[in-house]
Amino acid sequence: MPPSSRPPSITTGSRPYPHDHAPLTPSGLRQSRTVSSSSMSDDTTEHPPGPSTRHDASIDDTNETTSLLHNERAHDGPCDHGTFSPRVSSPPPRVGALDAEIGSVADSESSAPSSETQLKGNWRKTFSNKVKSKKMTKSSTLAQQHGVKDSWSMYLSYYVPFLIWIKQYKWSWLKGDFTAAITIASMYLPMALSYADNLAHVPPINGLYAFAINPFMYALLGSCPLMVVGPEAAGSLLIGSIVKNSIDLGRGEDDNAVLQAKVAGVAVGIAGATVFLMGVFRLGFLDSVLSRPFLRGFISAIGVVIFIDQLIPVLGLNRAAKTAPGVAHGSTVQKLEFVLTHLSDRHNLTALVGIVGFVVIMVLREIKRRLQPRYPGVAYFPDRLIVVVLSAVLAWSLDWEQQGVPVLGKVEAASGHVFTFRNPFQLSHMTHIRDAMGTSFLIGMLGFFESSVAAKSLGGQEIVEGMQLSPNRELVALGAANLVGACFMAIPAFGGYGRSKVNKSTGGKSPMSSILLSIITVICILFLLPWFYYLPKPVLSALIMAVAWSLIEEAPHDVKFFLQIKGWTELSLMAVILAVTIFFSLNLGIAIGIGLSLLQVIRHATRPRIQILGRVPNSDRFANAEEHPEELEFVEGCLIVKIPEPLTFANTGELKNRLRRLELYGTANAHPALPRLRPQASNRNIIFDIHGVTSMDGSGTQVLEEIVRNYRDRGVRVFFSRPVSRDNKVWHLLERSGIVELVGGRHRFVDDVKDALRMTEIEDFEETGACAHASDNLS
Repeated sequence: MPPSSRPPSITTGSRPYPHDHAPLTPSGLRQSRTVSSSSMSDDTTEHPPGPSTRHDASIDDTNETTSLLHNERAHDGPCDHGTFSPRVSSPPPRVGALDAEIGSVADSESSAPSSETQLKGNWRKTFSNKVKSKKMTKSSTLAQQHGVKDSWSMYLSYYVPFLIWIKQYKWSWLKGDFTAAITIASMYLPMALSYADNLAHVPPINGLYAFAINPFMYALLGSCPLMVVGPEAAGSLLIGSIVKNSIDLGRGEDDNAVLQAKVAGVAVGIAGATVFLMGVFRLGFLDSVLSRPFLRGFISAIGVVIFIDQLIPVLGLNRAAKTAPGVAHGSTVQKLEFVLTHLSDRHNLTALVGIVGFVVIMVLREIKRRLQPRYPGVAYFPDRLIVVVLSAVLAWSLDWEQQGVPVLGKVEAASGHVFTFRNPFQLSHMTHIRDAMGTSFLIGMLGFFESSVAAKSLGGQEIVEGMQLSPNRELVALGAANLVGACFMAIPAFGGYGRSKVNKSTGGKSPMSSILLSIITVICILFLLPWFYYLPKPVLSALIMAVAWSLIEEAPHDVKFFLQIKGWTELSLMAVILAVTIFFSLNLGIAIGIGLSLLQVIRHATRPRIQILGRVPNSDRFANAEEHPEELEFVEGCLIVKIPEPLTFANTGELKNRLRRLELYGTANAHPALPRLRPQASNRNIIFDIHGVTSMDGSGTQVLEEIVRNYRDRGVRVFFSRPVSRDNKVWHLLERSGIVELVGGRHRFVDDVKDALRMTEIEDFEETGACAHASDNLS
């Protein structure tokens, strides 16, 4: 075609690319319109100015753009709702602003500082820029723009929230915080003794250490004001499995309390260090890695394991269990079989005390649950403390110890001195560190997940102004708390929703309730340990059974929900974790559950989600042709592929294969055994809609370059629609990798699919004209 016959260049939206090959007549591919849209386009002769002005007269208001941005308003009057509403006009510049700026520059030049002052200021500025992160530097710029004072104390307060809430603390909060601390202590200190003795298999005082140290540390560093950390059943049970494994490996005997406390301190130290390092390296996003079915299946499995384990002390079968081979360290199924076959060997008084204690605890728990909505003050009723105190008084007055009922006995530190400091990472502990490494990591992960659930449930209410919930700071706070606790051989302590809910419902207002809880626990350790001597062990086991029941009773709701939505994958995961934990071991159940969850995450991340697009009839809109192909139009000679996600090494491995299926069959759901169903001529033009490609890594860029090069080698035209801006990193990667040059230049990157279709028609028209001209010359 001679140059004089070529039409003006196409303007593609806000980024005009010069073309000199557009036809005189509008594209036939783009003339599908509804009657109403045609009439509107005829009437419209002028376009109001906006952020993106298009000069194509065929474009009307019946496109993908929302009408709110054209000529409709949500209501009368000015709109100032924020980002998603039309903004008010910018304020006019101040009169004389430029003169004042120039004057200030002149003044600064005339009053230049001395070289010594300037060097001192430059040194401070350089040091500050080196220390500050990129986000902190940006924040400093924003603070200067808005007249906010930018200081190091602001950033220090963010990372040490104690500096925030202590400045805002009101004496009126002290009553509620103290009441909440007393209530939590009365309910959970007996639980801590029971967790340590029955689940973790360490001296009972180590359970109290977890309430004396960890809440205090979390109050200094934690970002959730109402959350109270403390020992949990799951973590204590995992510590018990490490202690049992150490005994099985011949590291010590069952009655070696010093060794057991040392092993527990090492395991908690590893768990704390793991969580702390995760926070330092900003891995807080990992709270979303493990799925809800995994957590529910695992927690339910722990509930079953704990419930069956505690049947032995509750029914008075401890002596028989010690003589039976393989029961003490056996699987949950073996223990259940032992209980059912040795009921005749029970100690009657012990079984009576344990069963009655469990029934009373459950009845009082149900009464509180039903009365609390109507009478909120019921939350202050210390039902568990009353059961424990009453049973201890009865054990002392009726001399149950002499009648064969086991009691807690003398509560003392294994070393003989309370709060003995011991470094858990000594070289002499290397054997225990190797033994505990895997399970300790699971303790840290599980504790963080449970704490994350509690923090998200409680952290939405900004009681203390300026305290913002942050998963990374939560990891640092929980890790630091357990690291310090491990130095005193405390059992693991993390946030719990039930305990934190009690804190909130009984008047807790700030982290001061955690500090007061630590103080109360220290007082108990220093002065009240002799009072714990007559606590009956079957009652403590009954307390744990009640907790185990609460873990199990939440599962039916989730099972019902997944049955309702036919979530067979989620139900299968829950069933596998439960079965493996019960029939084999807790560690194996955790390992398989985490493995299956990670496989689901990897499968989801590595699966390309590319779509073949078809045009909605009588419109300029395009939709996924996989869903309703009979309702869409396909453009002859064009394959339109949408890439709705960033391209990374994870999801580009199968990208070539899925593109090949789209070429052959027009769908990604066809079996590859089928012969070609889509003619080769239908793939003369490939249009990639890359609006969703907001980022790319090196591997993704390389795969995309190979795909484009392969198409160009086969003579296929390649176009890209809706690319990112020229300032984006993705565009720089497209240029540096040579993709822009491969497709034929920047003009092959257009603002919309319809523009790409118009260009395909233009080039088809030019090739057809050139071929006709050549045949005329030959003839």
